[in-house]
Amino acid sequence: MTLELIIKSLYFMLPAYFANMAPVIAKKIPFLVYPIDFGKTLKNKPIFGKNKTFRGLFFAVLFGIIVAFIQYKLKWSYSIVDYSNWILIGFLLGFGAIIGDLIKSFFKRRLNIKPGQRFFPWDQLDFVIGALVFASFVVKLELSIIVTIIIVSILGHIIVNHCAFYLKIRKEKW
Repeated sequence: MTLELIIKSLYFMLPAYFANMAPVIAKKIPFLVYPIDFGKTLKNKPIFGKNKTFRGLFFAVLFGIIVAFIQYKLKWSYSIVDYSNWILIGFLLGFGAIIGDLIKSFFKRRLNIKPGQRFFPWDQLDFVIGALVFASFVVKLELSIIVTIIIVSILGHIIVNHCAFYLKIRKEKW
């Protein structure tokens, strides 16, 4: 795993990384603060939980698109994809990231794992897998890039969440 491969992989995933952070960043904005599952339950357990809102979905997709637009404008030579279709790339990475998070939350609720409680390694991989699956509709990535994205994302997610915890942006380290 070379430094160049790590940088290219991180750069590609920026829309998904920002999409994953968007719900936390936008949590104080009084907009679309409605649970995606509308408070419904499945076998007396929340489907996703009250913390998974339309606001988070909206801002995740918006952040993904904005970051892809910036990447398009930068025209960075190390980019592994052509960002001329930045809206689609940003949408797929942002939407995929949030869908991955929702799927993980669905399973956490089934397993009686509370919101914010650790669910390693899925807390670090949910949005990455979702973003990669959705991006695969328009981008074909080499296996080396996918493996690099997974490894770097797990480590980076842990570091970012710990920093956010100590900066009092998040209530939990994970």
